[in-house]
Amino acid sequence: MAARRQDLRPVIKLRSTAGTGFTYVTRKNRRNDPERLVLRKYDPVVRHRVDFREER
Repeated sequence: MAARRQDLRPVIKLRSTAGTGFTYVTRKNRRNDPERLVLRKYDPVVRHRVDFREER
């Protein structure tokens, strides 16, 4: 049962596009978002909101 849960909502890393190397770790639903996720979040290194892209 646990393996099935991991398949549907895998843990992903969101890396900053500002080039700072800062990452967020989250889960995503593969059915709703099959392509790579891009979220606009706060990067404390540059102290601005920037795009964070999914890294595999």
